[in-house]
Amino acid sequence: MKKSIPPLDPKIVASQRNAAQQKALEEAAARRAAHVVRQRASESGGQEGPEPTRYGDWEKGGIVSDF
Repeated sequence: MKKSIPPLDPKIVASQRNAAQQKALEEAAARRAAHVVRQRASESGGQEGPEPTRYGDWEKGGIVSDF
């Protein structure tokens, strides 16, 4: 014979859900606080100014090539 599961109290379910949501928010805040952004290494021997591939052309020695 199967045992019937008693109905859940909506207030208890909401309380448990709110506790889980709060825990998730606290964990996310802790991860954001622990995240350290490292400085990217500079390119040696590269061109000065903005990234040429980002703007669609490349200039080297006065010669421009579009790609």
